Amino acid sequence: MPRPRVLRFFCELDSPALGPLFSNDVVDRLVHLHAGVTLGLRDVTDERAGLVRRLGDRGVPVGLWVLLPVEHGYFATHHNVEQVSGRCDEVLEWVARHGLQVETLGLDFEPDLRELQSLLERPLITSRRWATRARAASLGPTKAAYAVLVNTLRSRGVTVESYQFPLLLEDRAASDDWWQRLTGSLDVEVNREVVMLYSSLFGALGPGLVPHFGARARAVGLGSTGGGVDPLPKLDWPTLRRDLLLAARVCDDLSIFSLEGCVEQGFLPRLAELDWDAEVSAPSTLPLRMALRTTRAVSRLIS
Repeated sequence: MPRPRVLRFFCELDSPALGPLFSNDVVDRLVHLHAGVTLGLRDVTDERAGLVRRLGDRGVPVGLWVLLPVEHGYFATHHNVEQVSGRCDEVLEWVARHGLQVETLGLDFEPDLRELQSLLERPLITSRRWATRARAASLGPTKAAYAVLVNTLRSRGVTVESYQFPLLLEDRAASDDWWQRLTGSLDVEVNREVVMLYSSLFGALGPGLVPHFGARARAVGLGSTGGGVDPLPKLDWPTLRRDLLLAARVCDDLSIFSLEGCVEQGFLPRLAELDWDAEVSAPSTLPLRMALRTTRAVSRLIS
């Protein structure tokens, strides 16, 4: 099994932390891995622009991941398309002003970050509120608005990608939009869609994510190895290695969240030495499939 055709790392740091992360050694390792970086735009500064230029000079592909201030939801949600559109304009003006070369602009479809924090703190109350709202929600106007944004960006020569929870694939299989209404995903056509199969987010169900969803995804995101805004436990090397090998058997476009987590845990040298032909056992998908069916049934009952 050859190494993936595409290997990317997400990075979700403020500008002051970028310099210490992207040491000469780390950039050398990215070059050796033929890997790219997708930068979460928590800010658009001269310092960040300098990093994008430096990576480009070394042949490291760079993508940009659109993020908003927390008070506007942080991610691309069902309720903030105007703010996302304005942020895209700001980012493209920054790119043009600095003469940057970037590959993609990414929209991260998730619930409002404040709601995700509420889910972690009060899971039962928040889940019930989400289920009630999902039952009444209509996604038509939201999808249409984001489709206009994507088409506008494409008309300006931008390659658009999205980052989606895997439950979107369940909706497609069922010709439904229930999981989108519940979890904040949105089925909008883009150039590259990365399905986030983050074992760290799903506890005991995490091992089944890649075998259950991987073959249905055009591009797969794996993690989390650290960093970011979620406080959940992070993957160790054996778990990340398992997910990488499983995903590479069905998909040749892989991303890892996050670069800063991989650097902190010393994973980059191990990735360089990874035997992509190594044997790997696929965990059972039965617990995950049962949980999906049960969650959907219960959500409909309590809403």
